[in-house]
Amino acid sequence: MLASSPAAMIITLFRLTSRPSRSIIDLANKVHPMSSSDQMERWLAFLKALADANRIKIIALLARQPHSVEELAANLGVTSATVSHHLKKLEQADLVEARVQQYYNVYALRADVLRAMAEQLTSADFATRAAPDLDLDAYSKRVHDEYFVRGKLKEIPSQLKKREVVLRHIAQAFEPGKRYSERRVNEILRAFHADVATLRRELVNHKLLKQEQKSFWRAD
Repeated sequence: MLASSPAAMIITLFRLTSRPSRSIIDLANKVHPMSSSDQMERWLAFLKALADANRIKIIALLARQPHSVEELAANLGVTSATVSHHLKKLEQADLVEARVQQYYNVYALRADVLRAMAEQLTSADFATRAAPDLDLDAYSKRVHDEYFVRGKLKEIPSQLKKREVVLRHIAQAFEPGKRYSERRVNEILRAFHADVATLRRELVNHKLLKQEQKSFWRAD
């Protein structure tokens, strides 16, 4: 059964293909580095090529073995013209290639391209590469400005996401690798807010501070 969500779909297709030793896209980019706009066009073409149920099925079939147009049409229960249309879209995204076999073409999946694109789209730095002009800290800055006045916390946010931002900021007051007594932790937290017990507990619960009996240290 094929995955339903786009993320799951990419992961499923990722697993269907064998892992190449080196990505041909990575190799090509080293020889001819792509501009951010060119890279965006490649990502868009890739995702548009996958935005059809029959094309997903074609990729799934080709991941197992090469097929002719007639074979694909029979497996999918559609006309050869429909299959040819979908294969053209997949070829434009460099996801399939045709090989002449006797009097007809046999299509094969370019597994290295599929895997390379899936790796790019699921990489940790994808947001930076796809939208380098975005301020990825904008939300944190907004929450900080909303809840802190001259370094003091107005109130502990009830909303989880905002509370996490506030707690991450407060955790920066603790030096990495240094252990603190509970008394010293309370002194540091009191500089932010009077409810030190809640802040201390929340920092530990969110794994921003680690605790061993009465000793605390910043988690990194």
